[in-house]
Amino acid sequence: MGLIRLITIVFILNLSDATDRHPRGYETEFCIIGAGPAGLQLGYFFQKSGMDYVIYERSNISGSFFLKYPRHGRLISINKRNTGSSNKEFNLRHDWNSLLSDEESLLFRHYSSDLFPHKETMIKYLNDFSKHFRLNIKYNTEISNIRMASMTDDNRHEVFLMDDQHNNTKTCRVIIVATGLWKPFVPDLPGLELTESYDDLSLDPEDYEAKSVMILGRGNSAFETADAIYSKTNFIHMVGRRRIRLAWETHYVGDIRAVNNGLLDTYQLKSLDGLMEFNNVSAFRVVAEGGKLFLRDRSNTSMLHPYDNDPLNTPYDKIIRCLGFTFDKSIFNNDSCVPLGRGRLAKYPRIRPDYQASAIRGLFFAGTLAHSLDYRKSAGGFVHGFRYTARALYNILRQKYKNKSWPSVRLPLADLATTILKRVNEASGLYQMFSILGDIVLINREEQNFQYLEEFSLGMLHNLEYLTGVTVGSSSVLVVVLQYGHDYHGPQEDVFRVDRASTDPVYAELSNFLHPVLYYYDVLPTRMYTT
Repeated sequence: MGLIRLITIVFILNLSDATDRHPRGYETEFCIIGAGPAGLQLGYFFQKSGMDYVIYERSNISGSFFLKYPRHGRLISINKRNTGSSNKEFNLRHDWNSLLSDEESLLFRHYSSDLFPHKETMIKYLNDFSKHFRLNIKYNTEISNIRMASMTDDNRHEVFLMDDQHNNTKTCRVIIVATGLWKPFVPDLPGLELTESYDDLSLDPEDYEAKSVMILGRGNSAFETADAIYSKTNFIHMVGRRRIRLAWETHYVGDIRAVNNGLLDTYQLKSLDGLMEFNNVSAFRVVAEGGKLFLRDRSNTSMLHPYDNDPLNTPYDKIIRCLGFTFDKSIFNNDSCVPLGRGRLAKYPRIRPDYQASAIRGLFFAGTLAHSLDYRKSAGGFVHGFRYTARALYNILRQKYKNKSWPSVRLPLADLATTILKRVNEASGLYQMFSILGDIVLINREEQNFQYLEEFSLGMLHNLEYLTGVTVGSSSVLVVVLQYGHDYHGPQEDVFRVDRASTDPVYAELSNFLHPVLYYYDVLPTRMYTT
């Protein structure tokens, strides 16, 4: 009992010290962890509006992820410099690398003429962006031990405390974690030490000369690796849990991109390379025999298949793990305080559609870490998607903590059709974050006008008034969104069939591609919107 009282007294004294130093109870109102693309995008909006914020970055530069990744140097985000249009908003539909800003010179098209630029170009771009807007970034500051504390003053509130590598304690009212997915996933695989990982494999092609290679994993990092070495190898066998999903089949940019899938040619055109499916890599173990590597069943020493000509009985010189990345939640003082998602979302923190942690008030996630909300549905895991979700998060925070309403315009009802058509034909946020972000139109028939809000997170439509500060009242609600049809894609669909699209408006709804869709409600829905 005495020990508990002592700990409590010390804790209160520490909080009192923090309050004395900062009369409002915290040092900074908004703390962003990570100066990658998402952190910089949020920083831009905070800086532009004069909000109290800081970005903490453990490295000495912005975008430090790109110092190492992608390992073989080439980005797979499209840098389409020419569209035949001078409309900036339309052109952003086809620019996958630029952050949102009002500075023309900070469009990525001015940094590279390559359709798929090199990672060094992204590093230069991000650091130019942060310097140009003089973002408040504290470099060489590694944050850890994030925790919550209750503090009482005129307005009772909670604050976050966290430490840097020098044991300096910092206090924040709100934390936005934008560290990305950078921690390599390490499977439970006996013999793991005999394998190599995507994050530390050799980049020298000569190291793969006349080698037989197995790659565990079938995502873009696996195909990137295969593409870099398959001209040198005897063969490559690539192992995954399920059949491959090609981005041009699924319209999901996280699936296999054509820029790196040369191995599919050599596989299908009988050039020794191969693809195999196993349910779970943890069912196996890696063993070394006679200077070669083999996969064995984990439960015994037998080969996976007893047939002499089974490809898995072939010895390998190298086994490379390309199994993706996961969220590093070690920055929190208690791992259990930030639960992860379930199933295929287990690598992401569990969050609500307003980007807030499911169980912790005042803790938000941005960038790739918010991709659980649209995983395999839209582009929120990539720069050309999360630049818009970052803006949506900024608007939510501005209303929640500064009582500033979501940006909107009010126009005569006669302008409704032309306003919607313009957005459908030009808007980049609707185009990239299809089915997730939508425009909200509040129609006031009595006054013969409408209020137009752009790119709201549709998963929180039922909380529109609370998150935007806009009063719906008796207005009817129109949602404008871009969506694919129900049978638009699939790994087993013929997406190049002759009737995939039509120029005849009679058959327009049968097109494989994006459709403008309008949802009308007499009153604001009281239940969550689902795509």
